[in-house]
Amino acid sequence: MLIGTFVVSLGLAILRAGAVVTGGTAGLSLLLSQALPVPFGLLFAAINLPFFLLAIRGKGWKFSIYSAVAITLVSTMSGLHTLFVPLAGIAPVYAAAAGNVLCGVGLIALFRHTASLGGFNIVALVVQDRFGTRAGYVLMVLDSAVIVSSLLVAAPLTVVVSAAGSVLLNLILAINHRPGRYTGS
Repeated sequence: MLIGTFVVSLGLAILRAGAVVTGGTAGLSLLLSQALPVPFGLLFAAINLPFFLLAIRGKGWKFSIYSAVAITLVSTMSGLHTLFVPLAGIAPVYAAAAGNVLCGVGLIALFRHTASLGGFNIVALVVQDRFGTRAGYVLMVLDSAVIVSSLLVAAPLTVVVSAAGSVLLNLILAINHRPGRYTGS
C-alpha cells in the first residue's frame, strides 16, 4: 500500500506541475487547487469523505479503512514530492503521460491490496463487483465528465492533453484490473 500511494502521489505531483488534470476526485481536487488557495491534499481528503458510505456498504469495513489510509497517505505525500523533485517547467504532454501512467500503476497496486483512492474508484469497484463491468471503463466515463468540466478553467489544448492522459490511465486499469484478478486478502 505504501508503494501504491507513493507512486500515485508522485503521478499527481507531476500532473499538477504540468498544469494538466485527470479524472476522478483527484482531478476535481487538482482543478480546485488551481482555483482556490487550498492545498491539494486537503481538498482531496474532503472531496472523498461522502463516498465512504458507499464504500462501507458496497465493499465493507476493511476496504473502507484501507482506502481511508491510502487517501491520507496520498494527501500527505502529494505535497512532499515537490520539496525533493524539481518539477517546475515540466511539459504538459509529458506530465499527462507520465502522471497518468504512474497513477494507473499505483491504483492497480492499491486495488490489489483491497484499497482505493475513494471517490470514483469506489463507485467503479462497486459497479464492477455487482455488474461485471470493468472498473477502468466505468472510470473512463466518470473521468470524462471531470475532464470536460475542466474546460471552464483550462485552455482547450490542455483539456485535450488531459483527456488523452486520462484515457491512458483508464486503459491501464481496464487491461490490468479485471474481476477475480488482483484481489488481495
